[in-house]
Parts: sequence; structure tokens; C-alpha cells
Amino acid sequence: MRFLFAVVHQLFLLRFPQIVDISSARIEQWNSDVPPIYEPGLDDVVKKCRGRNLFFTEEVDQGIREATIIFVAVNTPTKKIGIGAGRAADLTYWELAARRIAAVADTPKIVVEKSTVPIKTAEAISSVLHAAGRTSFSVLSNPEFLAEGTAMDDLERPDRVLIGGPMTEAGATAIERLAQVYAHWVPQDRIIRTNVWSSELSKLVANSFLAQRVSSINAVSAICEASGADVDEVARAVGMDTRIGHKFLKASVGFGGSCFQKDILNLVYLCQSMGLSEVAEYFHWVVKMNDLQKERFVSRIIHGLFNTVTGKRIALLGFAFKKDTGDTRESAAIEVCRRLMQERAEIAIYDPKVEHEQIWYDLSEATGLEQSKIEEYVKIEGSVQAAAKDAHALVLTTEWDEFKTVDYRKVYEQMSKPAFLFDGRNILDREELHSIGFVTYSIGKPLDSKLNTV
Repeated sequence: MRFLFAVVHQLFLLRFPQIVDISSARIEQWNSDVPPIYEPGLDDVVKKCRGRNLFFTEEVDQGIREATIIFVAVNTPTKKIGIGAGRAADLTYWELAARRIAAVADTPKIVVEKSTVPIKTAEAISSVLHAAGRTSFSVLSNPEFLAEGTAMDDLERPDRVLIGGPMTEAGATAIERLAQVYAHWVPQDRIIRTNVWSSELSKLVANSFLAQRVSSINAVSAICEASGADVDEVARAVGMDTRIGHKFLKASVGFGGSCFQKDILNLVYLCQSMGLSEVAEYFHWVVKMNDLQKERFVSRIIHGLFNTVTGKRIALLGFAFKKDTGDTRESAAIEVCRRLMQERAEIAIYDPKVEHEQIWYDLSEATGLEQSKIEEYVKIEGSVQAAAKDAHALVLTTEWDEFKTVDYRKVYEQMSKPAFLFDGRNILDREELHSIGFVTYSIGKPLDSKLNTV
């Protein structure tokens, strides 16, 4: 259990923010040469600013007392037990953070929701904060729209900044106070002011819409495989309609990450609690389609390898949920591994950024097995070549750029024959792979005549 506040001082606005956390191990990591997360550009910024105008500390109470604006950025995972399990957001960390602030703060504070939360969370948190009776609080919703892998650029040049607050004089003042922070680098026409409920809902809806596009093109990919159409050609034709656009129309093994599935399920639960069962089912199918796409991919692997992968070595290329991040939350690779383990395949995993400990943890959570048992089926290798040695198939699950530049002819030479390649991100040149000798499968593409499909 941990929580993190990004504290911005009134006197040194944008100059001396403190990042405080109850986890001493996490603070030590932030103060070390190796940050606890991988994000392009983040390491350079931290090293440049740390100790000058950026500070990481365990002094939580001091940070709360000295701050005027407190950003609360805590985990809000999907509940695993109790009412709403599997759909509702778990706000345990948020409430603990609020209670800590309420117990310590002795001067008025602006408390800002950065975590993705359900509608009415700000109202509930405000009740917790004011119950202490020590001072006054203004609770604002300021959801982040950063995408992992491009977060630093998204922060510097955001599409929009959304600030929601109470429709009161005090609320309006707090909204403008926070807007002044962003106005140092964000144009005013990109700073949107709304009521707090609109802001909280907007984040859930935004992620649901993005995921919906992914699931839609993945549904189309199944039609393409059955008909002989090419999903990339269809996506290009559809995306040229300016009302639709090209973004998030790339067929794949499925979306992952900490936000999409969690936020959609949160929205599903919200709709159900409001009696909107048909609306809930509509959004739920976005997640169901994503699960189906992962199962379709695994089925193609099993059928392609002559209906059995038992005892066959399969090289899994990529474990992060997408390139340029070490984040594995809800990664399609986890489900692919779990299913292949069920089929008793021997899996060799290579990912350039994901820590080995994270891979073992994710697979243990997914399978319910101890690491020692998982190691009977899974090995973690240090390169594509090492993973591919004696493999029957390559399975690409993350679109890392380095996978595009691999010498696949050399890889092919060291594999068992016939050698298969299943491209779950459609980033490789199929014609070149065919010329080398691979039997290939790419999502939503005309099927290779040599690929067994029954």
C-alpha cells in the first residue's frame, strides 16, 4: 500500500514541487540513477531537476502542511473482492490519502484528483476531508490524459487540460488557481473548465472511446481473415474519412495497459448501478472483444502448429503492453503466455525493458502458480536470437522498434523447421519473411496457404 502526492508550493509555484510517498523504497529509487519506471525522456528530466527544483521525500506530513495545492496520484485498481468486484474501482488508497491530508492539514488546501476515479468521488472525498473540521478544502478533478511511451511530450504539448470543480465561488477560485499553473505553458483555449462530475466522467469516456476503436478494428480483422481482405487496407480507406481519422485503427493482439480495461469496467459498473443495463452491456462488449482477440491469436498459434504446442519451444517477443514502456499491466502477452502454458508449450520470453521479476510476478498472478513451477515452462532470455534458438515459432506481442531490424534470416537458420512467425502487431514485412522461409500469420491479413487453420 502506498500513495503519492505531487505537492506544488504557493511561494515557488512550478519551481519547487515535492513528490512525497510513504514507500521509502520507492523514494530511494527516484533518488537513484535508475528511476522505478521507464518512460522516454523522463530520466533526463529527473536527473536535470532533482535536487534543484524537484524533490523526492518521505516527509509526507511536512509536504501536506507546506503545500497549497496537493495532487493525489494513487492507484485506483479494479476491485478484486466485495461489491462490484471485477468492475468497480477500488478507492481504498484514495480514501487513505484523504484521511492523511485531513489529519495533518491546518491551512486551506486545494486537493486535486489526478487518479482516474468514478463520478462523485470528489464529493465523497470532500466529505472525508471536511469531517476533520481542521480547515477548508477545495476538491478538483484534473484527470491526466498522458499516454505511456509519449507521456513527456503529452505533458509538454497536451491536447487539452481538463479541470472540474464545484460550481461555487470557492470552487471557481480553486479552478482558476490550478488553471494558472498550467497557463505557464498551456494556451488558455486548451484549458477546459467544467463541473467536477463532467470532468470525472470525461476521463472514463475518453479511454472507452479509444479502446472501442481498437476493438472495432480488431473485430474487422476477423472478417478480413475469413474473407481475404487486408485489415490495413481497410483501416487506411476508412481512416481517410476526416470524420473518423487514422488513429487507433491498427489491428493487433489486443489493447492492454493500466487504463483502458479498468476504466471501461468502471464505466460498466457505473451504468449498471444507475439501472442502465443496455448501456453497460454496450461498453462491456469492448472488453469482451479484446478478450476474444487474444483468444483468436492463441488459437491461430495452436492450429498453425498442427493443433499441438506441447513440448514445442515458442519464442515470445515482447512482454510490455506496448513499446517504449516497461509497464506490463493487462498486457496481451500475459494471457498469451498463460494459454500456451495450459497447452504445455515451452516459452522463451524476451523483452528489452521489462524487469525479470515483473514477468515472474505477472505470470504467477495469471496462473496461480509459484515461480518454481512456472520455470518448468518459461525461460527469460536476453535477446531475440537467444529466445529463437531451436524455437518452432516466433510470437510477436509487443511492437518494439528493435524487432523491425532483427536479421530474421539468421534467426530462421537456428529455428526448428518448419519455422513459424505469428505477428501480433503487424509490424513485420510478410513478403520478406516468406522469402526467407517462414510460415507466417499476421492479424487481419490474407492467410498463408501453408498455415494450418483447422
